[in-house]
Amino acid sequence: MKWIGAILGFFYMRFGGAIIGFLIGSILDRIFRGSSSTSGGSFGKIFQDQQDQVTPGDFELNLLSLSSLVIKADGKVTQQEMDYVRMYFVQAYGKERANATFKTFNEVIKNREISVPRICEYLRPRVRYEVRLQILHFLFNISNADGHVSEAELRVLLNISQNLRVAHSDFESIKAMFFKSADDAYKILEIEKSASDAEVKKAYRTMAKKFHPDKLQHMDEVYRKGAQEKFNKVQEAYEQIQKERGL
Repeated sequence: MKWIGAILGFFYMRFGGAIIGFLIGSILDRIFRGSSSTSGGSFGKIFQDQQDQVTPGDFELNLLSLSSLVIKADGKVTQQEMDYVRMYFVQAYGKERANATFKTFNEVIKNREISVPRICEYLRPRVRYEVRLQILHFLFNISNADGHVSEAELRVLLNISQNLRVAHSDFESIKAMFFKSADDAYKILEIEKSASDAEVKKAYRTMAKKFHPDKLQHMDEVYRKGAQEKFNKVQEAYEQIQKERGL
């Protein structure tokens, strides 16, 4: 379209018109490419730029691959963990599509060596930071499906988090949502117990903004529910600290 614009511009206004036509055509090119790239549905909107996308199928298979590493981390595969993964995929993508993903995984991916660095290197530049946080939260939920996150599972989760370039403070915040301790509310808000009241309020505003479900409005409902869970944990942590301090 930009070259058509340049030719038409040259025909009517010579060289100056060619330049103007080229610029207008370039703008129209970008508009049409942008509209066509989002025509596949809401799922495509999670990706950072149109030049370097991951297909929904690749995203699902890579997510399932990471899930399998967490499930097998402690040397035992529990039915609760398997059921959680299946339920999550069915809710996110529908039964037919989820079954197709599991079939492809079992036939192809399962028999290959699964590399955390390779998967994360592929996903990292292609998905937004808040989506990477949701992936980590989802994987924590898998490990906690049997009621306990083991040390072996935690090591795998930390490795995945580091390779996804999730900030350590965000990792500790999500981890604190699954481990009860005297200062877990402070860990969720990513502050020390010695923080001032003003620092507590500021931390709450920052974390509420980071984990707000609106950041995943473009994704399927199950992802928005996961974001809502994290957001609720942040609110609960803040309310607990408020109660302790009489704020």
